[in-house]
Amino acid sequence: MEAAWGRLMRQRMNACALGFLVVLVILCCIGPLLSPYDQSQQDLELKATNPSPAHWLGTDPLGRDMLTRILHGGRVSLEVGLLATAVAVIIGVLYGMISGLAGGRTDAAMMRIVDILYAFPFVNFVILLMAIRGREFWLIFVAIGAVEWLTMARVVRGQVLALKNLEFVIAARACGAGFWHIVWRHLLPNVTGPVIIYASLTVPGVMLLEAALSFLGLGIQPPDASWGVLIQDGAHAMESYPWLLIYPGLFFSATLLALNLLGDGLRDAFDPKSMSQQ
Repeated sequence: MEAAWGRLMRQRMNACALGFLVVLVILCCIGPLLSPYDQSQQDLELKATNPSPAHWLGTDPLGRDMLTRILHGGRVSLEVGLLATAVAVIIGVLYGMISGLAGGRTDAAMMRIVDILYAFPFVNFVILLMAIRGREFWLIFVAIGAVEWLTMARVVRGQVLALKNLEFVIAARACGAGFWHIVWRHLLPNVTGPVIIYASLTVPGVMLLEAALSFLGLGIQPPDASWGVLIQDGAHAMESYPWLLIYPGLFFSATLLALNLLGDGLRDAFDPKSMSQQ
């Protein structure tokens, strides 16, 4: 792990991407607390104004400070991205390990379940959840996590199939090690690298998915805001107030770029062969 971290930090682009994300997370966490404005505070007399010393990124048509709303929306988007990815990793790793190590009919049945879930339309699933439970914040994690774990399960299963016939696993079985002992002590440490790589690349995908849901009106609901909500609002008013779309879009695009660069860096750090083959 230390060697992989060293390889990651040797690349200036990776260090810049990580530094940008650290600064962004700090700003999104403490920025709204330090702002003199509340993200939902309205000033109907002010309405939409251009960037100024009082409002660095301007205000929206309801007179709300855009910088405060962007930082608050970033916190929500990052929470969704990280928590939904964590849900996908936990479910996918356990499911993939059990399927790959069990093998035979159990493996075949579990993979057929994955294939069936892949075929189910995601938007229909979200609408069904909201029809049953209402538009609650935690449903975003459930809905996205219920889709993203499928690929993770396939990735982990493939790794387990390659590992379970190696000498150290066969030796553990010969010594009487049980199923879960082999999973936790022998397989999990050896799939950590691919899991970290895939998880780092899943976060931006999840954030894009949340933004798409919010753009369709199925995601974060007012008075809360995410970058997807702000981009939706900006798209409706872009002809009259272009800054409402430009600034959230820049924050969102820069974050996705940094996450993807960091994901590529983690892939090269944990698998140096991939870098040498480029």
